[in-house]
Amino acid sequence: MPPLSTGRPPPTRATALSPPPRLPAREDAERELSRSEYHQHDPSLLHRVLDWLWDRLGDLLRTAAEAAPGGSVGLTVLVLVLALLLVALRLRLGALRTRRTTGSAALFPDRLRSAADHRTAAESHARADHWTPAVQERMRALVRSLEERALLDPRPGRTADEATSEAAVDLPQLADRLRAAARTFDEVSYAGRPADPADYAHLRDLDNALLRTTPAPLANRTSAAPASHGWAV
Repeated sequence: MPPLSTGRPPPTRATALSPPPRLPAREDAERELSRSEYHQHDPSLLHRVLDWLWDRLGDLLRTAAEAAPGGSVGLTVLVLVLALLLVALRLRLGALRTRRTTGSAALFPDRLRSAADHRTAAESHARADHWTPAVQERMRALVRSLEERALLDPRPGRTADEATSEAAVDLPQLADRLRAAARTFDEVSYAGRPADPADYAHLRDLDNALLRTTPAPLANRTSAAPASHGWAV
C-alpha cells in the first residue's frame, strides 16, 4: 500500500542545513549597541597599554616572589633594603658634593651692585623666609662692603674662603667668624644644605660687626694670607 501523501514537498538537503535567519529584534539591538555614544567612555589605547604593562609587572613580581627566599615576605624585605641603600647613597653623595654648580648661588653673578643693594635684597629674602638666598645676599653684602672700604681689592672670581682669609689679615679679631661665614655660604650654595634663620643671623651680625670694626694697624698685619681653595663667590 503506497504511503499517504501530505500534500507538502519533502525538505531538500540545502533547506535542512541552512541556518535560521536572525531575529529582527537581535539585529536591532546590535545596531543600537554599535553606535558611538555607547563607546565614548571606553578606555583609550594608552590606558589599555598601561593596563597590559601593569598586568605584566604583576606577573613579574609574583614570579620573583615565588623565586625569592621567603616568598613575598622575602621579596618585600629585599625591596626595602635596596630602597634604604639608595637613600643612604643619595645622602652620602649629596653631603660630599664638591664640584661647583652654576646658577644664582654664585656670588656677584650679574651686574655690579653695592653692599647696600645686597643688604636690601638679603632683608627682602629674610622677610619671606627664603633663608638660602638671604644668606647668599648677605655674604655678597659683606664682601662688597670690604671692597668698598678698600680692605679687599675687587677681584672677579674670588672665592668665599679667599675673601674671608684675606679679610682676616686686617681683622684678626673676627677671623673665626669670617671663616665660619664662608663655610656656611659654601654649604648652602654648593653642598645642598638648606639655610635657616640662625645662619642668616650669623651673617647679618658679622656684617654689622665688620662695619663697626677698625682694621688692625699696618705694622701688625702679616705680609699675606695663605691662599685658600674654596668655592667661587
